[in-house]
Amino acid sequence: MNFKLPWSGKDSHKDDPFWDFFVNTAPADLTNTVTELIRNAPAGNIFPTKAELHTPEITASHVKGMAQYFGVELIGVAKLDLNAAANPENLPFAVICAVHADYDPRTSPGIGGQMPVQNGLFITFVLSSWIRELGFRATVVRDANTDALAAQAGLGTLNGQGKLVSREFGAGVYVADAIYTDLPLAADG
Repeated sequence: MNFKLPWSGKDSHKDDPFWDFFVNTAPADLTNTVTELIRNAPAGNIFPTKAELHTPEITASHVKGMAQYFGVELIGVAKLDLNAAANPENLPFAVICAVHADYDPRTSPGIGGQMPVQNGLFITFVLSSWIRELGFRATVVRDANTDALAAQAGLGTLNGQGKLVSREFGAGVYVADAIYTDLPLAADG
C-alpha cells in the first residue's frame, strides 16, 4: 500500500490553486502586513547605564545565542568602515542575520514569498532592542548592502548577482537588515 500525506514533499502545493497567489501576489494594502508594522515601529531608547560585559568574543557569542533563540539560522558580525557614508553614526560593527528562504523575496512579493523578510524583521527588531537594553546603540539599517556584509562576516560568498550563497542553504537564504551597533564585539570572517 502506498500512502502519501497531502502536505508532505516539496511539490505538495503543485495542485493548490491558491499557492501561486500566496507566494507571488503582493498585498493590495501594505498596512495589512506584519512587515510594515515592524518597519514602522519606534526603535526605543538606549538604557542610560551600560551593562558590564565580558570580552568582545564572549559578548559576540551571547548576541549570536540570543539571535538563534529568536530564530536566526545564520549570524555573523562584520567590522564597519567608520568613515563610510552609509554609516553616519560611525558605529563600528554590523550584526548580520540570515534565514532560509524557499522563495526569493525580491521576485516573490506575496505573503508566502515575504515570510523570510518578516522573520528577519522580527529577529533584528528584538535583537536591536535587547542591545539597547544593554546600554549600547543599535540601529537597524534597511539600505545597507547586507549580502556583502554577510559575506564579510563569513556567512557565505557572493554569486554573480551579488546575492549571498551559503554552505547551508545555497542561494536559498535571505539576509535581513543589518544592525549597526557600538556594542563591543569580535568581528567574524
